Amino acid sequence: MTDPLIDDVKELLDKEKGDERILKQIYRACENNEVISNYERNYVKSLAEKHLGRIPQIQDNQIEEKHQSNEKPIVPDVIFSKTSSQKVESLYSKSNKNKKSTSKNTKILLGAGGATFVMLIIISMSLTGILNLESNDSQIISEDSSSASLSIKTDLATYQKGDIISISGTSDTSGKVTLSIKNQDGKLIWSEAISVKNNGRFSTLAIAGGPGWDKSGTYTIQVNNNSETKSNTFSFKA
Repeated sequence: MTDPLIDDVKELLDKEKGDERILKQIYRACENNEVISNYERNYVKSLAEKHLGRIPQIQDNQIEEKHQSNEKPIVPDVIFSKTSSQKVESLYSKSNKNKKSTSKNTKILLGAGGATFVMLIIISMSLTGILNLESNDSQIISEDSSSASLSIKTDLATYQKGDIISISGTSDTSGKVTLSIKNQDGKLIWSEAISVKNNGRFSTLAIAGGPGWDKSGTYTIQVNNNSETKSNTFSFKA
């Protein structure tokens, strides 16, 4: 029986395609029914597909591989054992317990911190109150001491002729005190006896003018309560 490959070899020789020596050798082997190697068969097939328009044949193994590639892979079902699910549940419950204990500890710490903060505020307020009381007491003591001492002052440091001089002061004695003004020469130019109020204070008014107010200079004002004498000064411009 003649090999069907001989038709392609003959046509290739007629069209002078391929190696003439190899094709003639294959042609003689086909006529004599000799064994043709796979290399020679593949050589003829490639030339026939290229120059004779032959359609390449798909081998059975290639068809089977293509069919297998089109099939969807079978994914095996995954079965979880009860022990693994129980382990997961136990781990989840432990994590929840840890979270709850952590939140409780946080609340306890916050509560303790808040109580400490409140205590600090109370202590600071108490100390502030004590300091304020001490300062108030010291102010009261100083006021009492100032009111207990004899003093005298004027509302201004400088006066001109015709101005009204406001005189005030304190005395630790009851009854009356004697006020006086002396000019720059030490001459008495004004005097008045006034009563001390119940709070130990006294006050009066005087006019900068009249006999003895002729010269500018430093004038002296005095107070006497029959126990001691205190003085102060002011400037006068004639």
